[in-house]
Amino acid sequence: MARRKKIYEGKAKTLYEGPEPGTIVQYFKDDATAFNAEKHDVIEGKGVLNNILSEFFMQGLGQIGVPTHFLKRLNMREQLVRSCEIIPLEVIVRNYAAGSICKRLGLEEGTQLPRPIVEYCYKDDALGDPLVTEEHIAAFGWASQQDMDDILSLALRVNDFMSGVMLAVGIKLVDFKIEIGRIYDGDFQRLVVADEISPDSCRLWDLKTGQKLDKDVFRRDLGSLTDAYTEVARRLGVMPNNPPAPGKPTLVN
Repeated sequence: MARRKKIYEGKAKTLYEGPEPGTIVQYFKDDATAFNAEKHDVIEGKGVLNNILSEFFMQGLGQIGVPTHFLKRLNMREQLVRSCEIIPLEVIVRNYAAGSICKRLGLEEGTQLPRPIVEYCYKDDALGDPLVTEEHIAAFGWASQQDMDDILSLALRVNDFMSGVMLAVGIKLVDFKIEIGRIYDGDFQRLVVADEISPDSCRLWDLKTGQKLDKDVFRRDLGSLTDAYTEVARRLGVMPNNPPAPGKPTLVN
């Protein structure tokens, strides 16, 4: 489709005006970033894989009644989504200890948590997306108490769905983060899962070997990120028609 006006460019995606009011075209880039963009490469084919995988997860959520902003995939790198007001929070669900929670609480990586733990971070790159409590969220008006109840419910439903889907293909869902958007219909507001769900936003470990199949491969220099994401797509049966050819990542200064 004809390229339209750019609305926003982030680290992994670019947003363009959609063909109809209330829609946005979401373009998946090949950029990979870590440590608040201090580490940055361009990984050939990453955007294609994330687009296909995010479509798969968003469609699956829709089929079980979890509202999302996803409308349809347009091509190998673009999808059409509903325009929504993003709540300035990253919603993190943890099933096993990994990443920052290990440093904060002294937990050993891989420790199963007593129950899924939901955390919130304020979306601000300049501040490093700091961890916040519901008290902060209420005090600064980022979301109402009813919003928070709905966000918690959405996050746990996504966790149930994702955990089951991954377990069925021999992958452990360690943790993930989602973003939530508000869609308005007159005076009526509803919350939807927005942004993307992909190996960029999840920690995925092979159930038997513990091999990492997510962005930690890039963070920790554990091998080919494209190979890891391709393995996830292969197991889920959603390999693109023309899978990205393996190649050496191109360093961007």
